[in-house]
Amino acid sequence: MAYALQQLINGISLGMIYGLIAVGYTMVYGIIGMINFAHGDIFMIGAFVSLITVLLLQAGGLMAGPAAILLVLLVSMAITALYGWSVERVAYRPLRGSFRLAPLISAIGISIVLQNYVQVSQGARPKPMETLIPGGIEVMRDGAFVVQFSYSQMLIIALTLGVLAVFTVLVTRTPLGRAMRACEQDRKMASLLGIDTDRTISLTFVIGAALAAVAGTMYLLRYGVIDFYIGFLAGVKAFTAAVLGGIGSLPGAVLGGLLIGLIETFWSAYFSVQYKDVAAFSILAITLIFLPTGLLGRQEVEKV
Repeated sequence: MAYALQQLINGISLGMIYGLIAVGYTMVYGIIGMINFAHGDIFMIGAFVSLITVLLLQAGGLMAGPAAILLVLLVSMAITALYGWSVERVAYRPLRGSFRLAPLISAIGISIVLQNYVQVSQGARPKPMETLIPGGIEVMRDGAFVVQFSYSQMLIIALTLGVLAVFTVLVTRTPLGRAMRACEQDRKMASLLGIDTDRTISLTFVIGAALAAVAGTMYLLRYGVIDFYIGFLAGVKAFTAAVLGGIGSLPGAVLGGLLIGLIETFWSAYFSVQYKDVAAFSILAITLIFLPTGLLGRQEVEKV
């Protein structure tokens, strides 16, 4: 029981990270109907920006307390958002009127460019970092086994819920959110009604990149080691989470992220860790056989 509870806590915190990345996938798909295959590498960029910011603050003797962590988070979000904006301007906007595969191929090219850019600039070796948020609280004890809810996991869960709450208000209660929903329903009609669709799409990429930066910062604080390749693995799993929850559904992206995190954690704990990815993708395949639109996805209505 204690061991299962510990894995539940681990799975929820990991799933929150996947959910944040998955929201970026589903946002872009909802607006332009395409998958941003460079989004996982935007997450990786956010993690590296956070690491560099931490090292600079430590060199200046300023890395102490919640204010420093908040500063790291804000810097990572701001710089990563610029990368997200650049991806939209370089890989998507020039090809928006072309055949559907062209932007996807372009995004894959941008993904490779970002991976190699970080590999060349930061090196190929994993980058470790000492724990910035040590300790936690003891939830229960079963003999020698102690169930611990670490402070870093608390931060991941609380910050993710807070960011998603702010984002939900942004989408449902603000002019930008109304413009995003209008573009999702009919981009041409939204343009005819006076909505700047180019600006709305760019801001969608910017917001998605900022959410990925939050996920990258949390990943760094929790696991303490990153490399130039983490974006590919996390991106594939987050994309799987978005499809599992229902691509285009924001609650579905978060739900899918939680499920993928829990599946991966419990499979690693009770079965073979080498096959945890196989388990997650198998669950996805089985779900899509019976629910082709995902758990919370809705049937797409063809416009005529």
